[in-house]
Amino acid sequence: MHQNLQKIVSRVVIALGLAHGMIASAAAPVAPPPSKPVMTKSSGDFGPPQGPVIHAVLTSPPFVPPPTNRKFPAKVIVELEVVEKEMPISEGVSYTFWTFGGTVPGSFIRVRQGDTVEFHLKNHPDSKMPHNIDLHGVTGPGGGAASSFTAPGHASQFTFKALNEGIYVYHCATAPVGMHVANGMYGLILVEPPEGLSKVDHEYYVMQGDFYTTGKYREKGQQPFDMEKAIDERPTYVLFNGAEGALTGDRAITAKTNETVRLFVGNGGPNLVSSFHVIGAIFDKVRYEGGSNVQKNVQTTLIPAGGAAVVEFHTKVPGSYVLVDHSIFRAFNKGALAILKVTGPENKSVYSGKELDSVYLGDRSQPNMQAVSTAAKNAASGTLTQQDQVQAGQALFAGTCSVCHQANGAGLPGVFPPLAKSDFLAADTHRAIGVVLNGLSGKLTVNGTAYDSVMPPMNQLNDDEVANILTYVNNSWGNAGARVLAEDVKKVRAIKAPAAAAAH
Repeated sequence: MHQNLQKIVSRVVIALGLAHGMIASAAAPVAPPPSKPVMTKSSGDFGPPQGPVIHAVLTSPPFVPPPTNRKFPAKVIVELEVVEKEMPISEGVSYTFWTFGGTVPGSFIRVRQGDTVEFHLKNHPDSKMPHNIDLHGVTGPGGGAASSFTAPGHASQFTFKALNEGIYVYHCATAPVGMHVANGMYGLILVEPPEGLSKVDHEYYVMQGDFYTTGKYREKGQQPFDMEKAIDERPTYVLFNGAEGALTGDRAITAKTNETVRLFVGNGGPNLVSSFHVIGAIFDKVRYEGGSNVQKNVQTTLIPAGGAAVVEFHTKVPGSYVLVDHSIFRAFNKGALAILKVTGPENKSVYSGKELDSVYLGDRSQPNMQAVSTAAKNAASGTLTQQDQVQAGQALFAGTCSVCHQANGAGLPGVFPPLAKSDFLAADTHRAIGVVLNGLSGKLTVNGTAYDSVMPPMNQLNDDEVANILTYVNNSWGNAGARVLAEDVKKVRAIKAPAAAAAH
């Protein structure tokens, strides 16, 4: 009996012990051993760098470094120098830009998703300001700005992992931030997906920015930054790649027919949103806002200040394709215009072949603006000749006046009066200047024929341009040969003009 009782008690104790163990186990489970982080495209972490250290190839606009062509993440060293330098912003107009790598926009940077980037920022000893860099492709406070504040003559270094693929803006973020960006301190960094981008025939780098000078649009000389205009968001210039005409004439980007063009398009701002459009092309694909989604068959894409996009299209017929901000006065009156020249055989089944009107393309779209540059330089040095003016005026006339008045000055019968052998022009040079500056509407008689139409004011032209165009007209098509000087235009401009009709 006693032995049986002992067995029963023992079994109860064991049962209670087991039950207690199960309860304790449920209350405080033993954690499994830590697992390794999952390395996927979505996380952007493909593990530690592999292979030798790579020094990034940086390119100046409009050129783009070659694809990375790597199947693994690497350690990539990027070395970028800040340089403050005076450069042309328009013909005969200079501006002190603050730059990454000596250009506006700054050097193009290309890495692969998952790369570990060791970034070296140097500030040239001749700089007057400290600078830093905020890369929108960096995951971390300030995008690197707090780690890269660099005084003149110094260098800074920080490291980041490129976790997200896409096209990203970088810019200076030193106070006052707006002033640093407005002076040209921005660029693009491309983080390729692991599989790379699809193959194309051409890649180009185009970046818009708005600039604020104390002088008016195309006013000659060295122009300082105007903080009040910048705060009020009233830009003097809106430009592609830092200068009017930076991508026109012999500096235009190029392709051949039946090729694919990829444009990495950024908007440095600091203020304006870009309505990016290529006249005569439809974008086959747009990676809008620089992200991973693709929109197809796009005419115009919005690019916010501090944003970017990738646009691709196929060239089918030859000609000059004009890149603009389709907030259209920015293109033709503030400089936001560039050219893609496409050469190759015609394709009449796609396009019949008539060129766009040159007045629509704008004066900076002409094939060669060298004569305008020569006239501006000679005017600055005091050696400007009448022949310099005639040649510059011819180039400007082709892009400003020729559609209405025709390339031969004949005008359009019953609509626009002739400039050839014009008694109206010959009678009063100052009146002719006033017509260009202030416009003219209503009835007038030229060479015995009555006209009743409207000419809009051309007050976007500066004094030199008006003088050169009128000198060209006065010395062409049987006219008397009078010379008009910038000083003459300046005097007429100073006289308050009556209100002119705005229509054409």
